[in-house]
Amino acid sequence: MPANPATPLLDTVDTPSDLRKLAPTQLRQLADELREEMIASVGATGGHLGSGLGVVELTVAAHYVFNTPDDQLIWDVGHQAYPHKILTGRRARMRTLRQGGGLSGFTRRSESRYDPFGAAHSSTSISAALGFAIANKLTDRPGKSIAVIGDGAMSAGMAYEAMNNAGAAGNRLIVILNDNDMSIAPPVGGLSAYLARLVSSRPFLELRDLARRLSRRLPRPLAQAAKKTDEFARGMAMGGTLFEELGFYYVGPIDGHNLDQLIPVLENVRDAAEGPCLIHVVTQKGKGYAPAEAAADKYHGVQKFNVVTGEQVKSSPGAPSYTTVFADALIAEANRDPRICAITAAMPSGTGLDRFTRAYPDRMFDVGIAEQHGVTFAAGLAAQGMRPFCAIYSTFLQRAYDQVVHDVAIQNLPVRFAIDRAGLVGADGATHAGSFDVTYLASLPNMVVMAAADEAELVHMTHTAAMHDSGPIAFRYPRGNGTGVPLPAVPERLEIGKGRIVREGGKIAILSLGTRLAEAIKAADQLDARGLPTTVADLRFVKPLDQDLIRRLMVTHDVVVTIEEGAIGGLGAHVLTMASDEGLTDAGLKIRTMRLPDVFQEHDGPEKQYDTAGLNAPHIVETVLKALRHNSAGVQEARA
Repeated sequence: MPANPATPLLDTVDTPSDLRKLAPTQLRQLADELREEMIASVGATGGHLGSGLGVVELTVAAHYVFNTPDDQLIWDVGHQAYPHKILTGRRARMRTLRQGGGLSGFTRRSESRYDPFGAAHSSTSISAALGFAIANKLTDRPGKSIAVIGDGAMSAGMAYEAMNNAGAAGNRLIVILNDNDMSIAPPVGGLSAYLARLVSSRPFLELRDLARRLSRRLPRPLAQAAKKTDEFARGMAMGGTLFEELGFYYVGPIDGHNLDQLIPVLENVRDAAEGPCLIHVVTQKGKGYAPAEAAADKYHGVQKFNVVTGEQVKSSPGAPSYTTVFADALIAEANRDPRICAITAAMPSGTGLDRFTRAYPDRMFDVGIAEQHGVTFAAGLAAQGMRPFCAIYSTFLQRAYDQVVHDVAIQNLPVRFAIDRAGLVGADGATHAGSFDVTYLASLPNMVVMAAADEAELVHMTHTAAMHDSGPIAFRYPRGNGTGVPLPAVPERLEIGKGRIVREGGKIAILSLGTRLAEAIKAADQLDARGLPTTVADLRFVKPLDQDLIRRLMVTHDVVVTIEEGAIGGLGAHVLTMASDEGLTDAGLKIRTMRLPDVFQEHDGPEKQYDTAGLNAPHIVETVLKALRHNSAGVQEARA
């Protein structure tokens, strides 16, 4: 039944089953309304805009053609999934996007049955879709599995590892390559669209299958020649030879904004016996919103913005970001030393290395979404006498842990790891939190691990890392702006494994690692006001520990509290191990460790996240008071 002309089509679509009731001629209007709705939603909340705008038509077409959720639609990374969320029953909650208690900025299994697989790190979709496809095959379920992966995510080796194993899925697996950077395909025109429809059609595929069966009866040299002729002819006309060699039937490129091209090709592939299949779709990031189309980054990630003008809400200038401080410090090091070079994995602006690129383009290497390669590449540079800085977010460095262990630490090569986004990261939530780097790095022999308490310390640590040639070294720093402390004109080379006393007390000692130092100082003020003189130490290093400093504080204070922005297994565990090994707790010393809770924390504002984690000044004070009350109760019980 046609919708009321006065009623927007989008108001009639709550789930894909509603979408599939529309006539094909109505889909263009629906896509336009969906794009407007997405712009309005992200304007109110901020988030990832450009990538979602680029897949509006693809989202509509995929849900229209495939029987989701019985057919599993898996979005790589999830940045582009906002239109998908709107069409799958979550439109009313879009203004809660990335807010505390609201919708995730990525796909999430617990959020909707239309999110069959959670995603936030890239290049996982084909592997996951293959898993769904094989499970469907083994259990004789009819569902198709469709992975939508961007051309950037296709730079990761994991995508090709999955494709190399995809043959067993047969026609149950479909990969849609969303090429939004023109990095693979030439401009799309009418001829390529016609060819895509032709080679995905049932008559062509049936004819090709017949030719293949006949070729098996030919002598082997002729059969091989026929196969190569088929692949070469289609490769010359359309591209995709690489995908054919990996066992995929290639269709494309087609215009990802033309529903008249998209829908027939998707229907052909859905109904074909051929498979697995890769459909090459060319889209424009930021499509349909002039400010995004004009921006260099196509409004990939935005703050709240004025929908009419596109102007983003700017936060107060304040202190420079830690990322900017690191980038400028590294450029200063490169000015002094031609051996300094920088490596990032598809995040030049996120890590600040776009600034380094402008200063030293020949010493800056963006390896794409290939953290494993980036780390081993850095190891090779170090082995040949260069001083490489591998600048990778904490959450992404996890992807290269074997390379850190095997190619860097075991060989004791002086690779410098600049670990951005350490600790909790706010709206991006658990998938992007830098919770584990201290734990997974400080357990490695040969590794030095530092954490900056403020931006001045970050400058010192960048310099210290640059001068450290005896093995690998890592330093971590958080997302966001610094504290506003003056930056040093001349950086200091820190003594490896030595902390500093920030204030002296006599009864309580707080051992801080990283930017919780400011909260530790606030807590010390409150404890002093209660008559509990408090020492605050910035340990700077978790590996190696400043054992002399820790030992002195333990034998002269009644309570020692460690605090860090990381998971269990970090500073607290190392301090406890040292105290146990040396018998420092035998005399009744109370040690308490404060760290991130053993959960994946939900997205929220960073300060709210740390409050939820119990790592702010009031929590430090309460931890100390509980330890003292426990001491008093123990003494009274012993006397009784």
